[in-house]
Amino acid sequence: MELAYYSDYAVRLVNTEEPARGTDSLTSVEAVRELFGAGAQAARRASDSDVTRLRSVRTRLRAVFEAADAGEEVRAVDLLNALLMEFPVSPQISGHEYRDEDGRPKWHMHIADHAASASASYTATACMGLAVHLTELGVDRLGICQAAPCRNAYLDTSTNRSRRYCSDRCATRANVAAYRARKRLESRAAAGAARSGRSADASQDSSAPGER
Repeated sequence: MELAYYSDYAVRLVNTEEPARGTDSLTSVEAVRELFGAGAQAARRASDSDVTRLRSVRTRLRAVFEAADAGEEVRAVDLLNALLMEFPVSPQISGHEYRDEDGRPKWHMHIADHAASASASYTATACMGLAVHLTELGVDRLGICQAAPCRNAYLDTSTNRSRRYCSDRCATRANVAAYRARKRLESRAAAGAARSGRSADASQDSSAPGER
């Protein structure tokens, strides 16, 4: 499994909370296990304390995305480096999951799970994946959704670095909102022009008797 794949761990954790909407789905041990996905061995060790720990990490990872989204590259890297120092990984070569057409292992880098807790394991994996994604594709590939009130994190994998929203749903909502805003401005401008025209006509009518 390529290490960049693990960057999605960071996105999933950050997006368990929507601050603008006041929602938080990271409220139970089961929610922690769902973050790992089906079959993850580390998820079996999850406990109530992991909920609190991952919430703390979530705040720090959101700060990484927000700094990157604001163009503060050095700050984003510094914040992520601090997490990497605190939650180191143990990489190892693996080949048990993939085979080529001749049945030989496809050797690749894999993150070994030697962490003391489920939250530490998840954090180390998420941060390593995000670091690989950042260094391979660029800091500007980390973003925060621009469709208010959504503030979900996302990873931009577009060819022209043009992504601004976390999902097609948010993109559609933002486009509709922008269209309606333009229409309102056009309506106001038309109404203003009409009022100006009526005022001009009234002015001309009021001045006509004196001119005669």
